[in-house]
Amino acid sequence: MGNLFIWILIILGGSFSLLICLYMFVSMFVVFFYKVYRKISYHKSLYD
Repeated sequence: MGNLFIWILIILGGSFSLLICLYMFVSMFVVFFYKVYRKISYHKSLYD
């Protein structure tokens, strides 16, 4: 029974870590394209 509990913890921890990694990866591109869109549309700085 203890072995099953460890596997459940490994699967939950791994999937949670994967979700955090995907969120950071996707949000990086969203922020980048949002900044490029503002640069093109409103002539704002990329560093604001």
